[in-house]
Amino acid sequence: MSRFETELERRLEDIRSTNLFRQLRRIDSPQSPEIQADSRSLLNFSSNDYLGFANEPALKEAAIRAVERFGVGSGSSRLICGSLGPHHDLEDAIASFKEQPAALSFSSGFAAALGAIGSLVTRDDVVILDKLSHACLIDAARLSGATLRIFNHNDMEDLESILRWARDRSRRDRSRDSTVLIVTESVFSMDGDHTPLKEIVDLKDKYDAWLMLDEAHATGLYGANLRGLAEAAGVGSRVEIQMGTLGKALGVSGGFICGARPLIDLLINRARPFIFSTAPSPAICAAATAGLALLQTEFGRNRQRALFERVAQVAARLPALGKGPPCPILPLVVGDETNALAAASALRERGLLIPAIRFPAVPRNQARLRLTLSATHSQKDIDSLLDALIALQMDGALNPGSKPEAAIQTESRTT
Repeated sequence: MSRFETELERRLEDIRSTNLFRQLRRIDSPQSPEIQADSRSLLNFSSNDYLGFANEPALKEAAIRAVERFGVGSGSSRLICGSLGPHHDLEDAIASFKEQPAALSFSSGFAAALGAIGSLVTRDDVVILDKLSHACLIDAARLSGATLRIFNHNDMEDLESILRWARDRSRRDRSRDSTVLIVTESVFSMDGDHTPLKEIVDLKDKYDAWLMLDEAHATGLYGANLRGLAEAAGVGSRVEIQMGTLGKALGVSGGFICGARPLIDLLINRARPFIFSTAPSPAICAAATAGLALLQTEFGRNRQRALFERVAQVAARLPALGKGPPCPILPLVVGDETNALAAASALRERGLLIPAIRFPAVPRNQARLRLTLSATHSQKDIDSLLDALIALQMDGALNPGSKPEAAIQTESRTT
């Protein structure tokens, strides 16, 4: 091997030695409750396709029609000649659904976070992040050059102390006209718990800060019209920057930012992931628009109700999983990475796909099985899941050495 390859192999060995090595798993079927992987059928309890939209005929038909009319690629950045009709239709649909003046779509949620935070703050500003915020939000804050402060997870006293510090900082240096941006998820992706959104909004207003809320795991699941946690908490009009993805409940891929018209105009002119990327495929945009339309029908509402019925069924049999607010994300915290890999392997032998989630997705020694439910899981699927989890719990495979009744834990992780 060359010197270059030798060095890379050394780095890979460091990853392997800590049980953090990852490999791609080929899937030879659509996203659904049962998938084909490793030449066998597995019950899929690891997807974010919460409402089962990823393989819905209405979305596939919309994508096919878009390909037939617009082709498979957009041809350029949207600021050159790639701003196609499906992009505008999708953004109009997002803005209408979220009851916001305007929206802008991105190729991914990660790109949306980078584009928004990088456009809104500079090195003279302050970004305040929840400790368990998603990696895209953390990376975007770091790359922005703003002063970064972290508050303890869902700790409003800690958040207020940082807001007070930021206010005093501005008062001391009157030449510094700083923006203070609070960034958090509404439903946290690894624990499934909710942010105390009403309290955050009240603090934001008290200290004249801005709030960027990532509704990735809430859009399509919460609120009277399924708009997300901001709607459920009655604060949708008080959140300056609403972020979401199209790849969870809506079953497609991509991300978006919505809010005031000047916000969207600023992103069009300043968001580097938007300006310097080829526009998303028109088929993706058309499918996402169809997903939004389907969500707002009785079919979509029935899917949402079915999902939370599944959540309740699991919580009823395994009460430790029902401690927090209802959520299709159910983390089975194991701790040690080796034990998490062993538990995932044992479940796979029983025909269930629930991969081990390890550092850096979660803190070290907080490895877990991130169980996710879908509205399209059948009663038989749920029974198979529960039987497997209870069997592994009794065997001690989920937390070797502990008492069986304590094997499944769902406490929020700490860092």
